[in-house]
Amino acid sequence: MKKMMITAMTLAVLALAATAFAHTPLCDCFDNGDGTVSCEGGFSDGSSASGVKMYVKDGSGKVLQEGAMNADSEFNFKKPEGSYTVLFDAGEGHAVEINGADIVE
Repeated sequence: MKKMMITAMTLAVLALAATAFAHTPLCDCFDNGDGTVSCEGGFSDGSSASGVKMYVKDGSGKVLQEGAMNADSEFNFKKPEGSYTVLFDAGEGHAVEINGADIVE
């Protein structure tokens, strides 16, 4: 019984440690008011988003523009006409999608 309790406690500590070291993707975009949009990204643990893939999609999901976060974890693009979304894609479970209607000056 004591061995099972120690094993259960060890697993619980490992699970909590994994959660503590997990990083959450963060991305926010701003309308620059000049027909362009700037996005800034990163991770909750402070790590850079440099190289993270970025996609701008129209309302049907068609990719209009794609690129990657630069060395400063920024991505700039020409604001498309109509509805659109911005996808910060750092891999499975690490994506942030922003509706263009929520991107304001």
